Amino acid sequence: MDKETIKLIRKNYNMNQRNFAEAVNCSFSLIALVEVGKRRITENLENKIKSAFHLDDQKIQDLTSSIN
Repeated sequence: MDKETIKLIRKNYNMNQRNFAEAVNCSFSLIALVEVGKRRITENLENKIKSAFHLDDQKIQDLTSSIN
């Protein structure tokens, strides 16, 4: 998962960074920093996002390919 994928997931759910962070149970600043590339995406963060939105690798791939 990369910063563009996270942004895409967030926008797909029509959420701002603050709402997305609340849904994922992390700080707003972490999401903001990840999206601009100043913080890396840890395995823990990726798992939290997948869990919060009931996503697996296939769903993420489908989402990213439907946009491109």
